[in-house]
Amino acid sequence: RAGVVSEEMAYVAAKERLAPELVRAEVARGRMIIPASVAHPELEPMAVGLEATCKINANIGNSAVVADVEGELKKLRTCLRYGADTVMDLSTGGDIPRIREAIIRASPIPVGTVPIYECLAHVKDVADLTPKLMLEIIEAQAAQGVDYMTIHAGVLRDFLPLAAHRVTGIVSRGGAILAQWMIANKAENLLFTHFDAICDIFRRYDVTFSLGDGLRPGCLADASDAAQFAELKVLGDLTRRAWAKGCQVMVEGPGHVPLDQVPMNVQKQQELCDEAPFYVLGPLVTDIAPGYDHITSAIGATVAAQHGAALLCYVTPAEHLGLPDDDDVRQGIVAYKIAAHAADVARRRPGARDRDDALSRARYTFDWKKQFELSLDPEAARAKHDET
Repeated sequence: RAGVVSEEMAYVAAKERLAPELVRAEVARGRMIIPASVAHPELEPMAVGLEATCKINANIGNSAVVADVEGELKKLRTCLRYGADTVMDLSTGGDIPRIREAIIRASPIPVGTVPIYECLAHVKDVADLTPKLMLEIIEAQAAQGVDYMTIHAGVLRDFLPLAAHRVTGIVSRGGAILAQWMIANKAENLLFTHFDAICDIFRRYDVTFSLGDGLRPGCLADASDAAQFAELKVLGDLTRRAWAKGCQVMVEGPGHVPLDQVPMNVQKQQELCDEAPFYVLGPLVTDIAPGYDHITSAIGATVAAQHGAALLCYVTPAEHLGLPDDDDVRQGIVAYKIAAHAADVARRRPGARDRDDALSRARYTFDWKKQFELSLDPEAARAKHDET
């Protein structure tokens, strides 16, 4: 905003083939973010926004059942190998700070978290969660080097009845935790009432907001309903409040949406949130393919990205069924790299089609080695070729 092009902006500009001044202007107006905590020196800066290439996020993290640092680092290496642009540590059990520390220190890409998950590990009952504990954990994660955090501050008490008659209710874990807390305490969402205090922490460490959609639809029947859009309107207000406090913001989007409603959902977010980068989970465009939801969601993600979504959160074949293993992570990333790249080609990003054209030339001249090198998953392409 002061007219200074930072080192991070210059680095991103070169990587994105954009003018440094354009990157600065986009960051200044909030239409582009560079999630880069001051406490994460291992990071290579990257950008999320309308002017940047479409990016993908991969979720990793343990459960209360499986708490293995090496297992999570293996997943991180898979994420890096196949080209994830950001990674979220959604660990819910074991020594969560230790696992997160290992991931951050080993990650050259931005690391995101959902701090309310760790808060829950410190209390016996959701109702016992206090604003003091929540702010302490958010600050501890920020000091550790987390680059962006999902904050479900738009799930308000008045909106809970709107979700009461849904087919799948509240499917967001963060949204469900907060709904339970509000009902038990007969109080407004503590992330909403303490939003300014969270902004102060984020500003100090340059943590980016990922404003969570705690009332996102969990099936096609619940898509684009009153609960979803009531929350989205609040997220727009919170975006402007965070900008006024000097924080970077992106806004999270729905998980299940019929294909014909995807463009409208993106447009509505851009209007209500002043074009803050849109971070979508999928969306899944059909509910009938468990085991293949990396495909059902990549279809929706491609259309969302073509219409302006800036960051796509991958979905793996394990979605709705179990915890993703290393191969699920690989399949999810490859599906989403395809979606993001297809959208970049459709939006005519500078140089987006260069790789396609190079692979086509290699295909025409039967240069198999070159084809494998240029493919998103060289090992899979080579193995399929060598079968016959």
